[in-house]
Amino acid sequence: MSTLTHPSRGSAVAESRTGAQRAFSVGQLWKGLPGAFRKLDPREMWHNPVMFLVEIGAALTTVIAIAQPFLPAEEGSQATSLAFTWSIAVWLWLTVLFANLAESVAEGRGKAQAATLRATRTSTMAARVVDYDAAGDPAALRATTSQVASSDLRLGDVVVVVAGDLIPGDGDIIEGIASIDESAITGESAPVVRESGGDRSAVTGGTRVLSDRVVVRITSKPGETFVDRMIRLVEGASRQKTPNEIALNILLASLSIIFVIVVLTLGPIAGYSNATPSIAVMVALLVCLIPTTIGALLSAIGIAGMDRLVQRNVLAMSGRAVEAAGDVTTLLMDKTGTITYGNRRASEFIALTGVDDTALRDAAALSSLSDPTPEGKSIVDLAEQQGFRRPSTVDGEIVPFTAQTRMSGIDFADGRQIRKGAGSAVTAWARATGTTGSTLFDELQLSTDRIGGLGGTPLVVAVREPDQAASILGVVYLKDIVKEGMAGRFAELRAMGIRTVMITGDNPLTAKAIAEEAGVDDYLAEATPEDKLALIKKEQEGGRLVAMTGDGTNDAPALAQADVGVAMNTGTSAAKEAGNMVDLDSDPTKLIDIVAIGKQLLITRGALTTFSIANDVAKYFAIIPAMFSAVFPGLGLLNIMGLHSPSSAILSAVIFNAIIIVILIPLALRGVKYRPLSASRILNRNLLVYGLGGVIAPFIGIKLIDLVVALIPGF
Repeated sequence: MSTLTHPSRGSAVAESRTGAQRAFSVGQLWKGLPGAFRKLDPREMWHNPVMFLVEIGAALTTVIAIAQPFLPAEEGSQATSLAFTWSIAVWLWLTVLFANLAESVAEGRGKAQAATLRATRTSTMAARVVDYDAAGDPAALRATTSQVASSDLRLGDVVVVVAGDLIPGDGDIIEGIASIDESAITGESAPVVRESGGDRSAVTGGTRVLSDRVVVRITSKPGETFVDRMIRLVEGASRQKTPNEIALNILLASLSIIFVIVVLTLGPIAGYSNATPSIAVMVALLVCLIPTTIGALLSAIGIAGMDRLVQRNVLAMSGRAVEAAGDVTTLLMDKTGTITYGNRRASEFIALTGVDDTALRDAAALSSLSDPTPEGKSIVDLAEQQGFRRPSTVDGEIVPFTAQTRMSGIDFADGRQIRKGAGSAVTAWARATGTTGSTLFDELQLSTDRIGGLGGTPLVVAVREPDQAASILGVVYLKDIVKEGMAGRFAELRAMGIRTVMITGDNPLTAKAIAEEAGVDDYLAEATPEDKLALIKKEQEGGRLVAMTGDGTNDAPALAQADVGVAMNTGTSAAKEAGNMVDLDSDPTKLIDIVAIGKQLLITRGALTTFSIANDVAKYFAIIPAMFSAVFPGLGLLNIMGLHSPSSAILSAVIFNAIIIVILIPLALRGVKYRPLSASRILNRNLLVYGLGGVIAPFIGIKLIDLVVALIPGF
């Protein structure tokens, strides 16, 4: 097993991503040429039936060109010059080469990223625990370790990693908590905290522990680490064709076979007039009729789609996942961290009738002075904005928050007590001290219900003087802030026909308020892992494709069930194994971008398929009249481009057929510009821009090429 060395303060992925994001250049074509020549191997070409057929035609035409000077002219056949035959042969080979070039350039981007990753890999030493006992004393583990190379680690081994050491392999922290530098993977220089027993326990081989000491259980076999998978994925070695891509390939192959039959029948038909077209002309006609443009670019489009995800620090485990993202119709998103910022902030102190606002403010602030949570800090900040002065010392004992009590506070040395927390918990505490009064509790219930209905979280504050019943002062309104622009993004998704569902553990009132503010279509409140899985299955039973994000072990079943499951890199190994994508930045909102990239892939494929088919229509008007104008003079009326001669018309069509592939390579790699539109509007736009453009472009291109070819003697 090997790991990443720690770069100066950057990421191998981030560095290579910068290069991938540069504008398309001629230099990329030049670098892709060696790979394009290697792909001329028939064992490689047969995977692309359309271009394999072109290669056969190029080889056949080359053989004819070599043999033509030594063969007598066939009686009854259209004479073709040696220069014409060689010209057709050369441009057919260029057509195949340009098709290979498109795929080679697309793969080259991934291979550059993989090379950067490989350059940073190295073997490191690991402190493997000899006989790990989960119930043993963690402090004694260092005495029972042995130094081994990371390549010798096996699945299930336990290692100890201390501050300054590289983590020797992928795994889960089973003991301890540490600050870890993951910049080698994510490009983010800020350290992150990883700890045992939660959803942030996964660590990646090659990252560095900056503080403390952790015990890690290895969860990957040698050669199957996250980095190894990254390398295979970004270089395209493990890319498999998607079902839609396979189906389109079959369609293109079927069309090619049909056109082979059509072209073969043209010989006997023309033979009745003693003007059988030469084999070079027949091959040229076949190549111009079959959908060579999309056949040449289809693979490059798929590779580029995965590359665009890598540029955004997302690894797709298969091309099928990228394609599925484009077909997603239901988007499931967690509220916290995705739709909202996640850290609720105090926005208002609401005192009960007869209670001084200052008393509530000061009591809430004093109980939060030692509260390390963002919510507690926000309470102190709001109180200070309203005039509270933080005391230099507090003579009292802090009462920490626990899941059992659901409240925190402070017990002063003089016997005074302050509690703040969930309404039911503080109310129960107050009643236990002797507090009574239905009016008081009714008013408190109205306040908490109102805050809950607004999507906030109410924290009740109560004070108890020595030897007295507690007094409930009021409520702190904690507001969950919806991220800016989320409503607009959800509106765009709705325009695309995507249904958004917010998943939250909040109560239905709070969930409803946040859902309305954010603009999601539906919500699932008080959600459990079983609820998520059931919702996904229900959506899929209705014929919908579902995408979701997750980071915990309890999310693994839902991630595995979803058509697009995006696991956070900060999550557990189980989550990353279950999903078919991994977000290295662990940004849940990136799910929206992933869907957009998937749709861009489908739109690009559809647009270029439309262009390719429309392209062929125009080429009919160039070649068919030229082939049979001598036999059927009436076909001259179809020579609407006014091409110079039959030879120049045929050669110009073949040249255009090759050049258009190179022209479209940048579009195939960058993708058609994505706009959040409905399927019908996207279809209409493609037909107008790429359908009509595919018809017009050949007329212009072939005519311009014909003007140049006409200047060559013999044409």
